[in-house]
Amino acid sequence: MPESMSDPGAPLAVSIVVPVRNEADNVAPLIAEIASALDGRWAYEIVYVDDGSTDATPQRLADLRRARANLRQIRHAKSCGQSAAVRTGVRAARGAIVATLDGDGQNNPAFIPDLIRAIEQGGDRFGLAAGQRVGRKDTGFKKLQSKVANKVRGAILKDGTRDSGCGLKAFRRDVFLALPYFDGLHRFLPALVRREGYEIAYVDVADRPRLSGVSNYGFFDRLWVGLMDLAGVWWLIRRKKAVPAATEVTEC
Repeated sequence: MPESMSDPGAPLAVSIVVPVRNEADNVAPLIAEIASALDGRWAYEIVYVDDGSTDATPQRLADLRRARANLRQIRHAKSCGQSAAVRTGVRAARGAIVATLDGDGQNNPAFIPDLIRAIEQGGDRFGLAAGQRVGRKDTGFKKLQSKVANKVRGAILKDGTRDSGCGLKAFRRDVFLALPYFDGLHRFLPALVRREGYEIAYVDVADRPRLSGVSNYGFFDRLWVGLMDLAGVWWLIRRKKAVPAATEVTEC
């Protein structure tokens, strides 16, 4: 993604990044909810990253852009996965604070202001505000997957997070872009942000059923890849060195 994508236009306070793939029926209602939650509170933009959709998602977004000047549409030529879509959106974002949510409607945009305020009020100490779902609306099997994965991840990484997979998050753009990138990054944000020395704010958010369609991004789509990612993040944390306190000397 060329860096010039983040240059045009006036500075904004907040960018909302939404990764989607084949979510045509969910686009319009979710954008309306985002606008309802943020209008009049911050100068913001909505950045939809279409991860190679093969349904009517691109056309629905194009139609909505005609009526919403703050809606942007970025398209991957082919599906590259949720982490890649999130990263594309963050790189393109113009706001210093970025909030993310899934495009299927299960994440309620009404909680975005709480996440943004947690970052603003936390000062420089906080790099991430992470949503923690209550009242999960997934299938029993998916909830079991999530529970096991979170317990294993927490035992190994000790990141203090009970729900790393929640798509509702807010963070400082510069903090995110300084993190090491890999496929699956979005599932390990709390551990990686802690690795950089930042604190994390946790916000309980209500889960709800997806608005329409079927899931396109599974939890650890491939088990062995997920385990390899977990091992990799553990290694990154173990290998973290103290950041030098460097000051340029200008006096002669």
